Amino acid sequence: MMSSTTNVRPETDRVINDIANYVLDYEVNSDLAMQTAYYCLLDTLGCGFEALTYPACTKLLGPIVPGTVVPNGAKVPGTAFQLDPVQAAFNIGTLIRWLDFNDTWLAAEWGHPSDNLGGILAVADWLSRTLVAAGKPPMTMREVLDAMVRAHEIQGILALENSFNRVGLDHVVLVKVASTAVVGKLLGLSREELQNAISLAFVDGQALRTYRHAPNTGSRKSWAAGDATSRAVRLALIAQTGEMGYPSVLTAKTWGFYDVLFGGREFTFQRGYGSYVMENILFKISFPAEFHAQTAAEAAMILYDELRARGKTAADIAHIRIRTHEAAIRIIDKRGPLHNPADRDHCIQYMIAVPLIFGRLTAADYEDGVATDPRIDALRAKMETAEDSQFTLDYHDPEKRSIANALTVTLTDGTVLDEVEVAYPIGHKRRRAEGIPMLMEKYKTNLARVFSEKQRARILEASLDMERLMAKPVNEFVDMMVL
Repeated sequence: MMSSTTNVRPETDRVINDIANYVLDYEVNSDLAMQTAYYCLLDTLGCGFEALTYPACTKLLGPIVPGTVVPNGAKVPGTAFQLDPVQAAFNIGTLIRWLDFNDTWLAAEWGHPSDNLGGILAVADWLSRTLVAAGKPPMTMREVLDAMVRAHEIQGILALENSFNRVGLDHVVLVKVASTAVVGKLLGLSREELQNAISLAFVDGQALRTYRHAPNTGSRKSWAAGDATSRAVRLALIAQTGEMGYPSVLTAKTWGFYDVLFGGREFTFQRGYGSYVMENILFKISFPAEFHAQTAAEAAMILYDELRARGKTAADIAHIRIRTHEAAIRIIDKRGPLHNPADRDHCIQYMIAVPLIFGRLTAADYEDGVATDPRIDALRAKMETAEDSQFTLDYHDPEKRSIANALTVTLTDGTVLDEVEVAYPIGHKRRRAEGIPMLMEKYKTNLARVFSEKQRARILEASLDMERLMAKPVNEFVDMMVL
């Protein structure tokens, strides 16, 4: 007996409703969240300025059609480009993510919520210039910080209990969803339009994680977030035209996101949306390294000093035991040849070997000029990794959120050095007082990579005072940072 499929239009999925309601109705009243967003803004832009020194990144920038300039378009900080908001979001998002040096969120899924600044800043700048051209008040940087808090929260809360990487999807799906939602708010979408836009983000094709893992690790991981946040702007603009959405995009049997891409499981949530994620975000301060290895690199730097104090070098190491958490083993425990910079900054052994040999770990240390040093692979071959179950538990504990690594070095003469364990990286909330001054120095250093002393002084005058920055029109703030 045959039966017809019911064609009754379903109610909008609760996940989509909850995101839309949060974006439109929640008031961000956390001083800590806004202050952290301020630091995050400066650090994220600084990461982009450092990326401008790498031709592999800059070759991807600019308009799709060379020479195109968009009147009242969004400008790309650190460049002379003025683009439509979709392409500007790609440019800014690619700069932000290129060196793997912007903020991080670690949970069942991980990612970098400041990736959303690509879409946020591009749209806010474009809207601000358009408003000014029409004789209306511009948008302010306070609205940008508010949008950053919301985007961080959406991406981070979805990530707490839901592992996209375990089904082969890249975490930039969450950038697309979060950017679509907050950009939709900036565009002034109605509740229905915003729901439609979010549904379009979920129904969109999602990126595979294969470009982050052996044997295919490659540079797309450095522009994937730029692609996601720019796609979000495009989808929000499509929804603004009145284009329909897909209310059961997640839950529809057979054809929905859960059945097609998530193994039939529904999303689960540890907590509701507020400002928790921004308040607890992890900054990358010391090293441009995949975050699961941040504490390992810090431990390696401590051991480098210990070796020097003993009159030893990395050449005197016979064996290194790496005690770590499950996520690090799954993502960055890697043996064999490393083919490119993206491959190297996803290898915990590489990120330990370089500090032990050179006493540093910088973005340049992933390039071929350093990577071809035979001492690096020789030292990698002497390492073994082991999961510590307590490290894994503490990694997922919402009260701890540690990212622990511990290194034990055995020397060629049989001496076993005391194990060096680092549970919380310098960018962790528990080390904010220690980390923020270093974060600001990182920002100043990155400004100096791109701007003249005179222009740098103007930028610092405007950006080092949070209250003054928040009141500044977006277009004026961005204008200070273009060439």
